Amino acid sequence: MTPPNICPVCGAKVPPAARACPECGADETTGWNEDRAVYDGLDLPDNEFDYDAYLKKEFGDAEELRGKPNKLLIWLLLIGLALTALIFSIVLIS
Repeated sequence: MTPPNICPVCGAKVPPAARACPECGADETTGWNEDRAVYDGLDLPDNEFDYDAYLKKEFGDAEELRGKPNKLLIWLLLIGLALTALIFSIVLIS
C-alpha cells in the first residue's frame, strides 16, 4: 500500500516513498486509515465544563480554609509573648 500524500493522523506531508509519516510516525500498521477523523480519539465531553464546581470538588471551599486560624500557631505566639514578657521583666528588675 502506498502512503497518502497527507498524513490522516497529523496532517503533515508524507513523501511518496516514505514507509511512515515523518512527523507522527503513523504507518500502514498503526494507521493510514483515512476513514477515521483526525481527532476521533479525543473523547471530549459534549457538555460545558464547570470550572468553579471542579475547584470546589478538588480543593474544597476556600472560605473554610481562610476562616480557621491554626491553633498551634496561636499557642506558639502566646507562649512567645509570655516568654518575652518574662525576660523583659527580669531585665528590668536586675
